[in-house]
Amino acid sequence: MSSAIRVGIVGAGYISAAYIKAAKNFSELAIVSCADAQRANAEKRGEEFGLKVQSVEELLQDDSVDLILNLTIPQAHFPVSSQGLQAGKHVYSEKPLALSREEAETLSKTAREHHVRLGCAPDTFLGGGQQTARKLIDDGAIGRPLGGTAFVLSAGPEGWHPSPEFYYQTGGGPVFDMGPYYITALVNLLGPVTQVTSIARRSFEERLFGAGPRTGQKFPVQIFTHFNALLEFEQGTVISFHASFDVQGHSHLPIEIYGTDGSLQVPDPNYFGGSVRLLEKGNRWVDVPLTHGFGDGNYRILGVAEMASAIRTNRPHRASDEIALHTVEVMEAIVNGGGSGKPVPITSRCERPRALHPLPRFGVLD
Repeated sequence: MSSAIRVGIVGAGYISAAYIKAAKNFSELAIVSCADAQRANAEKRGEEFGLKVQSVEELLQDDSVDLILNLTIPQAHFPVSSQGLQAGKHVYSEKPLALSREEAETLSKTAREHHVRLGCAPDTFLGGGQQTARKLIDDGAIGRPLGGTAFVLSAGPEGWHPSPEFYYQTGGGPVFDMGPYYITALVNLLGPVTQVTSIARRSFEERLFGAGPRTGQKFPVQIFTHFNALLEFEQGTVISFHASFDVQGHSHLPIEIYGTDGSLQVPDPNYFGGSVRLLEKGNRWVDVPLTHGFGDGNYRILGVAEMASAIRTNRPHRASDEIALHTVEVMEAIVNGGGSGKPVPITSRCERPRALHPLPRFGVLD
């Protein structure tokens, strides 16, 4: 194996360009090839970034590839990751890891059986914004966390995405689409979830294409699109979590955590940076300078680079399959429990990922 982990991308669509551009920041990685079920997508990326273009099967079996970066649509995450692991390659998947806990457990088992690593987005919790918030909580800046709120509300992706149908099919929706960012961020801050209570609605039977050649045409909605849920954490915190594709506008902050001695405003977990604000008992809100790196741009391959560093130094990687599996079970409980409103116990557990040390520069992912 070369000094850099050699990466092959499966899924050369919209998000792949962000990963490829961010890779230049990390010497741990060398992106060498790409593939897509629609070969034209791979050829476009190959020409744009100088990558070898292969079929999906060729890439999965290519001995010159050490790690599969799975950037396919959610419905294809499980089969592509499974094939990569069975081929004896490390795999890092876009979120979610799978569409059910059962699938996620199967992937984790396959990785162990083949003695390879399995990682999963989101990795934004490794960014400067989330790590600064984590340090404040760990340092006791708000005392013992008691409760909080999390909001991910929009009018849906059809206003900008020319082919949004998969967002409104099984595996889509606001919870499986955006929920991984929020739930992973909360697990990083607070630890694992033990119980979920959810109420869900499908507010519209049909949606309208708002971008691309089919603008104005209708397509069906097959899933719930509006969720109000309570997440109970092992250490006692209760978070009110709201996710929707049915909200035209709002004024809520992404995440707030309320503690015995203060409150914390956590930046949008869809990004690596953002504003962190702290209110200590009896004081006013103050802006907290970021204490960690990777907060000034889009480093949407940071989790892959951190996993590559962990492989080389034989330590656990932070954007792990254990956290991703736990996140999938929580999301599944929000979605499946939303129809009844009954509490759903969460049986999987994961350790909070080890916090990053405050660092002013790139290149150190210990």
